[in-house]
Amino acid sequence: MSAEIMDGKAIASEIQKEIAQEVEQFTSETGVTPCLAAVLVGDDPASQVYVRNKERACERVGIASQLHRLPPETTQQELLSLVSDLNNDSSVHGILVQLPLPSHLDETSVLDTINPLKDVDAFHPENVGLISQGRPRFLPCTPHGVQQIIDRCGIQLSGKHVVVVGRSEIVGKPMAMILLNRDSSRGPQAANATVTVCHSRTANLAEVTRTADVLVAAIGKPQFITADMIKPGAVVVDVGINRVESGLVGDVDFGPVSEVASNITPVPGGVGPLTVTMLLYNTLTGARLALEA
Repeated sequence: MSAEIMDGKAIASEIQKEIAQEVEQFTSETGVTPCLAAVLVGDDPASQVYVRNKERACERVGIASQLHRLPPETTQQELLSLVSDLNNDSSVHGILVQLPLPSHLDETSVLDTINPLKDVDAFHPENVGLISQGRPRFLPCTPHGVQQIIDRCGIQLSGKHVVVVGRSEIVGKPMAMILLNRDSSRGPQAANATVTVCHSRTANLAEVTRTADVLVAAIGKPQFITADMIKPGAVVVDVGINRVESGLVGDVDFGPVSEVASNITPVPGGVGPLTVTMLLYNTLTGARLALEA
């Protein structure tokens, strides 16, 4: 058996077309163009690529974008001052502070300063709390992208056992929360899962992963998930992206695992394009929230 490839690029393109239509309708009805402001501190090459990709994606769907570049030696107060200015700018509907920040800056303090109504990464404690209560304002981009790709490939999550490998604040924990909820942006069939979260201290990890109907790998370790850890016919979603000598690989050993799984996401071209796309979705949500405020 060879797994069916879950084409994130194609699904992201489909969603972006939907968002572009919604943005056009929103702007024509309100006269407001949704706007995303990105803050980039320092000159990390990967961060520059990510920000450039986000700018291009905004342009494709008719969302305005701003890029605020700050030097590596920017102080905490200078960064907080910029975030405060963006909070108070009524033309900005989403604020994205590109991570990681230089080591002398306090990421948590910066993210907590973002207006929760403009927190398009859904990192603010208020938005995390709303997700945990099953009434999200914004959905974290990568977990929401995973949910979208699974549902749009015709795979029902309701009643299934999902194992999430990784407990990060960005992917693992919010992934578990949104799949546990009673409903989703795609309907109840894309939620209502029974979720197990595994991490570095999990005993007998392979025994747990072999019980998964759906496995989401998000640990940042190249090709860590091997074929013997997968139940035959399981769906495997690889969130990881790791640079090795041969190029980019995920957290899943793609070739052997694809012989066991029923469906699998590739790296690159799987979850990555969905992460950027769901940021656009959240920026449009932010523009709608601004009108209601």
